[in-house]
Amino acid sequence: MARPRTPIGTFGEIDLRTNPDGSVRARTRFRDDDGQLRAVEATGPTRKSAERNLKEKLARRGHYATGMGELSPDTTFAKLVEVWLEDIELEDRIAVSTRELYERDMRTLVMPAFAHHTLREMSISKIDRFLKAQAKISYSRAKHAKVVLNLALGLALRYEAIPRNPVLGTARLRRPPSTAMALTITQVEAIRHAVQNWRRGSGLSGPKPDGQLEAIIEVMLGTSARIGEVLAIRKRDVDVTCAPPTVRICGTVISPSGKPTYRQDHPKTSKSRRTISIPTFTAEVLRQRLVVIASEDPEHLVFFSRNHTPLTTNNVRRRLRAILDDAGIGGVTPHSFRRTVATVLDRAGGADLAAEMLGHTSSDITRAHYIEPDERVNPVTAEILESLAPRRSEDRTN
Repeated sequence: MARPRTPIGTFGEIDLRTNPDGSVRARTRFRDDDGQLRAVEATGPTRKSAERNLKEKLARRGHYATGMGELSPDTTFAKLVEVWLEDIELEDRIAVSTRELYERDMRTLVMPAFAHHTLREMSISKIDRFLKAQAKISYSRAKHAKVVLNLALGLALRYEAIPRNPVLGTARLRRPPSTAMALTITQVEAIRHAVQNWRRGSGLSGPKPDGQLEAIIEVMLGTSARIGEVLAIRKRDVDVTCAPPTVRICGTVISPSGKPTYRQDHPKTSKSRRTISIPTFTAEVLRQRLVVIASEDPEHLVFFSRNHTPLTTNNVRRRLRAILDDAGIGGVTPHSFRRTVATVLDRAGGADLAAEMLGHTSSDITRAHYIEPDERVNPVTAEILESLAPRRSEDRTN
């Protein structure tokens, strides 16, 4: 007859023996989460203390998880981070750029404060004080730190290494008031002029600009697309034969750390995949780009480097910043064009139309972060309030 197996998480008889130095060793066999029986032992000055120490050790071991690494209340936070990063790799559900951002935020913002803490020491009060200190530096810094802390400690909770996720008990971060700023038509024209005239004067050495930056700006203004999405547009994504012409936004450019830049086959979110009807000024620059790549296959990028590889978003941002600094224009980034499009569309067609154009799941996001507030009240109020005008004396007698 088969002998019944010891259930996972239980232990057999405890063997107590006296060591040569007079201390007592308590020893037993414990069945771990992987089903294997392993010897576990502890010592103490007396038989009772040795048995108590062994049972405490077994209680902690009951929280262990196997596979990517063992986690228990006594595991260091640094060890948790290693397991968490491995877990992200195995799940393979987030973009490479997002994974790199999580790791950077964890190592630069959180690890200096908690690397040597054990998981049992990661209390609500400690994390709350830490996040408030980060918020004094900047809201963004505190928000990024809270996100990665929540994700990592959420994994520890799933591994039963902690009884609850302490991040969930911390105070809510308060976003400081901010106002989205759109570019005016005058500012847009000044930017166009600066880019069109950069390094095109006589007597300048080196290759002349190839005109791609000017075209990229017109595409951002005509599509509201993010810079990475614009750089990911392929020949096949542009249709200038229909009326109005269209551009399909269905990818983005990614530059992983230490790896070549490549085109990702989906944009930031599923809602961001969309087909946009474009204005004539955008259609014209895209026609010109299509002429340049007329002999290339449909998968070829509209914007590319001299080696026909994807342009990096950092290089485009750097070039734009250098040109505008030379022209004395500050505070403009590729995202400024996206906010400008959102504001223009809101004024003409409302926030829902702007959200649809930008690929947002909710117009609340668009209003909060992309549309410049309109302080002007609808002038129809003046006509309505005429009913409150003072009456003439003859009107009062009638």
